[in-house]
Amino acid sequence: MTSKWIKGGTIVTAADTYCADLLIKNGIVAKIGLDLSAEAATEGAEAVDASGKLVFPGGVDPHTHLDMPFGGTVTADDFATGTRAAAFGGTTTVIDFCLTTKGKPLADSIAAWHRKAAGKAAIDYGFHLMIGEINDEVLAELPTVVKEEGITSLKVFMAYKNVFQADDGTLFRTMLAAKELGAMVMVHAENGDVIDFLIRQALEAGQTDPIYHARTRPSVIEGEATGRAANLAALAGARLYVVHVTCEEAVRQIAEARSRGVDVWGETCPQYLTLDESYLAQPGFEGAKYVWSPPLRESRHQEVLWNALKSGQLQTIGSDHCSFNYDGQKDLGLGDFSKIPNGGPVIEDRFSILYSEGVAKGRITRNQFVEMVSTRNAKLFGLFPQKGTIAVGSDADIVIFDPLVERSLSVQTHHMNVDYNPFEGMQVTGVPVSVLSKGEYVIRDRQFVGELGKGRYLKRSPYRSAEATNRTAASAQS
Repeated sequence: MTSKWIKGGTIVTAADTYCADLLIKNGIVAKIGLDLSAEAATEGAEAVDASGKLVFPGGVDPHTHLDMPFGGTVTADDFATGTRAAAFGGTTTVIDFCLTTKGKPLADSIAAWHRKAAGKAAIDYGFHLMIGEINDEVLAELPTVVKEEGITSLKVFMAYKNVFQADDGTLFRTMLAAKELGAMVMVHAENGDVIDFLIRQALEAGQTDPIYHARTRPSVIEGEATGRAANLAALAGARLYVVHVTCEEAVRQIAEARSRGVDVWGETCPQYLTLDESYLAQPGFEGAKYVWSPPLRESRHQEVLWNALKSGQLQTIGSDHCSFNYDGQKDLGLGDFSKIPNGGPVIEDRFSILYSEGVAKGRITRNQFVEMVSTRNAKLFGLFPQKGTIAVGSDADIVIFDPLVERSLSVQTHHMNVDYNPFEGMQVTGVPVSVLSKGEYVIRDRQFVGELGKGRYLKRSPYRSAEATNRTAASAQS
């Protein structure tokens, strides 16, 4: 493993911005200083000129769906194409959702996800685990899941009736079990029972176009489910993470719960910050490209989301990458919007869109950007300070970012294994030029030079022990 000396750049973490050099040795950050030329010479370190560039910690994407079955098909990106695209976009760690099957051991599903990733991942990865039922067998397995597998986040779907949806009793019992284990419960917060009724009503009325995907999932029922989950978390004394928040109603519920001391956190995604419901109403079947759940909202919700990020009412950015090709997959729903596979390709553009729309347009600071795309995710999901920051002893997951380059997002230039880009033609400012994972190039001068299968599976810490580590690390750095 070659030592590296990154010189001349501006290091940006969630807490600080400063000019310094980095010395990387054995895959970790060995030293940070103003001039490390002597140390670099002693180590025989390869010089990496970052002059005029920003040096960020690698992005941590807490929300991906790779090689995942859904709606009679399987996502277009697997762990090879998905993690390669993530690296191009400045992400060096992903946490993917492992689906389970009722009546089968959790261990079977976890083993299946390990097989999906083995020999394919170009960057480091971990798993969340779906909980669709709670019984004695599941409760008996959970301590091993958390303590031995290092899967410290459990996801419960409040939507997708008759597919993934769990009832409130399952959600509450999962929260009670998670609290005892120091695990975090994640929810997809929509009222699946109401959605199911509205979908049937729309189809009976002949309303089959993609736009009705949005109109049968109104924002008020996302707000209702978010509030219900927060109240159950308060009752259980559990930590709750609400994925892909899209609307004012859900933001309000999270903010109000946090003001009462509920341990709840909120994530949003680039698509909800930049796209709106009108994309689903495009002529023909084009709107199918924008069918994901929760759906895109009216544009008025976007400023609410940006303000929530700036003020800390929402704390993280995930991609919710769940890619399906327009031809051959999305068109399974021709004539029936409810059969369109839900999801879109975002993993590669998450980092750049938030920088361009957030930092470059003055909505958030560079430090807030790092907090949202990397540091807070690492802290919440038991990876900090190994991931999510640039500090001595941390993994040398580094993004060398040119903040001045302007480019256009397009299917013609992206690296995701899908035949469209939902952000087609969007002009963004800034690009990850080179990306290192554990001190080795994955992307070098915008070219993939990594190795599929080089990514490691990450066992994550329960949040109680993770928080103790965070406090120790903060004390050591102060």
